[in-house]
Amino acid sequence: TSGSLKIHQRIHTGEKPYSCDQCGKTFTASRNLEAHRRIHTGEKPYSCDQCGKTFTASRNLEAHRRIDTGEKPYSCDQCGKTFSREGSLEAHRRIHTGEKPYGCELCGKSFTGSDKLKIHRRVHSGEKPYSCELCGKSFTGSDKLKIHRRVHSGERPYWCEQCGKTFTQSGHLQRHQRTHVASC
Repeated sequence: TSGSLKIHQRIHTGEKPYSCDQCGKTFTASRNLEAHRRIHTGEKPYSCDQCGKTFTASRNLEAHRRIDTGEKPYSCDQCGKTFSREGSLEAHRRIHTGEKPYGCELCGKSFTGSDKLKIHRRVHSGEKPYSCELCGKSFTGSDKLKIHRRVHSGERPYWCEQCGKTFTQSGHLQRHQRTHVASC
């Protein structure tokens, strides 16, 4: 339809005529603004018939359903890795291109995704919203809390195929594996 073409052309022109009166964020299509407004109102009219989780936008429900089913229709043309969300594929592609479009205005460090920049900003603010329920230690990101919990659980999911030594983090395993190469 001509309306769809007009919206598509705005991607190329950068025109975003629809603006949120709450936060000023702009959009190429009115339907995107309507979905965005739900962030402010808290309305979540789309719900998963499997688990009951609710969403502000139908596309988020569709992506959630793909997670439930394991469907990953978006694949990287460089390495073949697959994703349930198109946005996740776009962020992944930056690993191959080296593009880091999200820069910290305080220190200049750049990141591949806005989510990574948001977590980084906590270094400057001191915010640590993720706390261990067992010892109270706090962390800037949920991934760091997940790794910390292994201190309490004793879980060591990464292991060296050469010597059988186990590790709590993949980076520790990678560092260890270099000792085998150095000793050859």
